[in-house]
Amino acid sequence: MKSTNRRHALHLLAAAAATAVLPAYANKTGLAAKTPMEVWKDPSCGCCKDWIALMEKAGFAVTVHDAGNNAVRARLGLPQNLGSCHTALVGGYLIEGHVPAADVHKLLQAKPKALGITVPGMPIGSPGMDGPEYGGRKDPFDVLLVTRNLMNSGVSTTVFTSYRG
Repeated sequence: MKSTNRRHALHLLAAAAATAVLPAYANKTGLAAKTPMEVWKDPSCGCCKDWIALMEKAGFAVTVHDAGNNAVRARLGLPQNLGSCHTALVGGYLIEGHVPAADVHKLLQAKPKALGITVPGMPIGSPGMDGPEYGGRKDPFDVLLVTRNLMNSGVSTTVFTSYRG
């Protein structure tokens, strides 16, 4: 009976050790869990599809809602003048427009008290707006950090990252 208990204990110990190293193994083999992201866009928008493909390559598991983004942007409290052609939610943050994946990762690591980040409009050369049809053109743009004002009286922005071509 003692050898059965000892064998059982060794099996449990081995299973616990394997479970402990699994996350490290998964990261080394590229099997790490992807960060969930939801995106709202117009069904016919090609630049949105290009941006989503870049986000998937950068480690996000994207769920797409082809219903436009005006309603969700308004519900989340982002003013129209800070808008773009698609709106995403990831880690509790709003991501508006053609934001580079590196900035999304930076936001998720820093965890600021903010609504999210935005690239207003559709600057040529930003992620998803950088296809061959633009001939390598890269317009300067800023990624803006959006924070709610006191007592929910609108929002304020500061430059999160600046891209100058």
